Amino acid sequence: MTRSEMSLGLAAVLAAVLAAFLFFATPAYAAGSPQLVLPDFNHLKGKATESVDVTIDGFVLRIAKKFASNEAQNTADPEERAALDLLNDIHSIQVRNFEFADDDAYSKDDIDGVRRQLTGPNWNAIVQKRSRDHSEDVDVFLNTDGERILGIAVIASQPRSFTIVNISGNIDVDKLTKLEGKFDIPHLSMAD
Repeated sequence: MTRSEMSLGLAAVLAAVLAAFLFFATPAYAAGSPQLVLPDFNHLKGKATESVDVTIDGFVLRIAKKFASNEAQNTADPEERAALDLLNDIHSIQVRNFEFADDDAYSKDDIDGVRRQLTGPNWNAIVQKRSRDHSEDVDVFLNTDGERILGIAVIASQPRSFTIVNISGNIDVDKLTKLEGKFDIPHLSMAD
């Protein structure tokens, strides 16, 4: 066996090991990722009286950040500047909302797949509200790495509607607290 053939054989083995690692590691990583994999819910669009499907990431988000940056430089309002500045560290915004004319027009399984992603290692439930009559369930989760918030997920469901919101990025708590009491954001600080 020549040196070239040995190098090719070693490269093939390394490629196979890397492929196996990526194959087996990806589900674990995805389960803890701050950006959820939200279905398009195409099977529900025909049943819904109203649906909203928003995904802002990649190129569209870069354009929004550019406009926000220009707007922040041109505004004298510090509250507006803080809100626009918060967008700089966001990587993705996803919203799915469906409203139906009848109760139980969608299956609980439709949103449980999203809820299962929130059992990953970095997701922490901060609000879980369940009504006894199942008239409203609300979950709010944070994806954290130490003291950093990397993602927020909200799932709210009622018999005739559900909403899923996922924001991923480096969410700066100091920037968020500057928005307390502004733009209808409630005061969240414990020390007042």
